[in-house]
Amino acid sequence: MSFEPGALGILSVVEAELDKRWPETKIEPSLDRIRALVDVLGEPQKAYPVIHVGGTNGKTSTARMVEALLTRVGLRTGRYTSPHLQLATERISVDGAPISPEQYVEAYRDVKPYVSIVDSRGDVPMSKFEVLTGMAFAAFAETPVDVAVVEVGLGGSWDATNVADGRVAVITPIGIDHVEFLGDDLAGIAEEKAGIIKPGSTVVLAQQRPEAEQALLRRVAEVDATVARQGSEFLVLRRDVAVGGQMLRLQGLGGVYDEVFLPLHGAHQAANASLALAAVEAFFGAGPQRQLDVEAVREAFAGVESPGRLERLRAAPAVLVDAAHNPHGAEALAKALDEEFGFRRLIAVVGVMSDKDAVGILTALEPRVAEVVLTQNSSPRAMDADHLAGVALPIFGEDRIVVQPNLADAIEDAVRMAEDTEDGLVSGGGVIVTGSVVTAGQARALFGKEPA
Repeated sequence: MSFEPGALGILSVVEAELDKRWPETKIEPSLDRIRALVDVLGEPQKAYPVIHVGGTNGKTSTARMVEALLTRVGLRTGRYTSPHLQLATERISVDGAPISPEQYVEAYRDVKPYVSIVDSRGDVPMSKFEVLTGMAFAAFAETPVDVAVVEVGLGGSWDATNVADGRVAVITPIGIDHVEFLGDDLAGIAEEKAGIIKPGSTVVLAQQRPEAEQALLRRVAEVDATVARQGSEFLVLRRDVAVGGQMLRLQGLGGVYDEVFLPLHGAHQAANASLALAAVEAFFGAGPQRQLDVEAVREAFAGVESPGRLERLRAAPAVLVDAAHNPHGAEALAKALDEEFGFRRLIAVVGVMSDKDAVGILTALEPRVAEVVLTQNSSPRAMDADHLAGVALPIFGEDRIVVQPNLADAIEDAVRMAEDTEDGLVSGGGVIVTGSVVTAGQARALFGKEPA
């Protein structure tokens, strides 16, 4: 990705302005402000159909797969996801690529006067996420796009994205996360996330725990939506590990899709692919008598990228990065590492946010790794590495813990540890960098990966 001279500087100025607003971790549950903004903007979110993606884990990967399928069949797409790994522009994509820094700045300047109007009307100014959501909706209308794939930021009912009426609502697996806002009751969390299900829409549900599924289905019945459930109306029929990913056989709403190569790792990504396929089928009204073009589906999935999701950054020893930031994500990561990577010795570099379940993350990883290097990223919300070591001590024991607050040094230490075996063999060692989206993004930057 190339930028015009000074573009990143201008972008940083805009980000500094936005960062003066409430961050995405501070929320006043209400749609009043975002409704007021889209009203003065002329309801841009109604200028195109929306596929709305909610849930706890897998939202971004699923949204990217939906986007790839739609793009492959010739539609101009907009994709709004969060948070970003490296650069804010990643959040707003058109035709499968992030908008440029210049376009991002222009989108901000276009909505800024209207944001000021909304700010002046209430006691609580608009949050950063609310402004970004307005920017995305306006940018997609300006382009214009044929369809927008919109990822929920947090929750559902009162998330800023919920001013859009999704023709298709996709609900990825629901777990416990953001307990300070959503609580720790799974049924209650599911009820909140079910708020994106709108009257007359089609709902594509990932496999859920029973209490979550019951809450979601109650909402489906209340608004007279149509539902398609993973494991029932659509599913992964077969999954074979392949070089660079996996080969899938998918049962979609419109029939069977054979020999689908997905260049991503893990059973959870196969499930995300199944979910994305059903969502796009539902969008086009596919059914038993109407299947998507199988070759187009194959080509779309073969080109899917999901940066920071079990992504390889280097080889010999392999360094992988994954943005798992809660126990559910860490469990999926650990399972994929166990099933698809034959590491003789695996070292984890872990940096988490202070408001996350570090115990759950570390507990999920512990059986899969030989040692752990505890670090911290540059976010003000990052958990101090020494504090994280205290959390890790009863899980790993003193002999399996190294503390290195600097992320670059932590990765360097981990690489050395992966190569240092008692029998003198250096092959088969690996490093996984994980624990936070920010940690994953900064690791990508250290290895020279461009925003995507």
